[in-house]
Amino acid sequence: MCGRFTNLYRWRDLVRLMRLAYPDEQLTPQYNVAPTQSAPVIRATEPGVHASEPQGLLMKWGLVPSWATDPSVGVRSFNARSETVSEKPTFRAAFRQRRCLVPISGFYEWKVLSPREKQPYWIGRRDRQPFTLAGLWEHWSGPNSGAGTAAAAAPLETFTILTTTPNSLMKPLHDRMPVILHAADRERWLAPGELDPSEASRLFQPTDDADFESYPVSKRVGDARAQGPDLMEPVAERGPDQGLLF
Repeated sequence: MCGRFTNLYRWRDLVRLMRLAYPDEQLTPQYNVAPTQSAPVIRATEPGVHASEPQGLLMKWGLVPSWATDPSVGVRSFNARSETVSEKPTFRAAFRQRRCLVPISGFYEWKVLSPREKQPYWIGRRDRQPFTLAGLWEHWSGPNSGAGTAAAAAPLETFTILTTTPNSLMKPLHDRMPVILHAADRERWLAPGELDPSEASRLFQPTDDADFESYPVSKRVGDARAQGPDLMEPVAERGPDQGLLF
């Protein structure tokens, strides 16, 4: 699972990650991105747009399929299991035609300490460089005119993050982790057309963890309204009956 992440970069930082066209709007550091909030994504240039670079833009986290009658379904679809993404009605069309990259600086996961106690951890690269997650995006234009609503909702673009089995770094924390794409695979992920099943299986393997680290952070990250660099500061992990765990 991936339910919170951080993005501390400007568009110019993401341009260094991969050449892209991006909007005039500014990016501000996001220390606690939660589902239903907006974050930068990178997608292939839309058909009919004359540009060779991928496109950077803001989208809302939580995929709303084009056939949905209510955008609230996005609250439940902020993650997509890579093993079944080609089959599930919510994700399969986007998997075939609308793949994207989600550039982040790190993500949070919660380790279960007891039935009543969880400890959040931050996971990211040791060198603090951005990395990209495999995502899907959709365009939702509101319910059909015959659905009996007074007016169609405004167009909405949303995304989801794919997950896979954990690597050795993540296993002590959770049984899922986001699909992290290596630089050499980003262009293929964004390329139009369906992926060969064997190629998809290779891309969905949990990434090597030698360049990544994890450490416990403040439980304030559980509040989606909480922001600030202190959320990423390491803390001592405290178990309910164990005192301090170093």
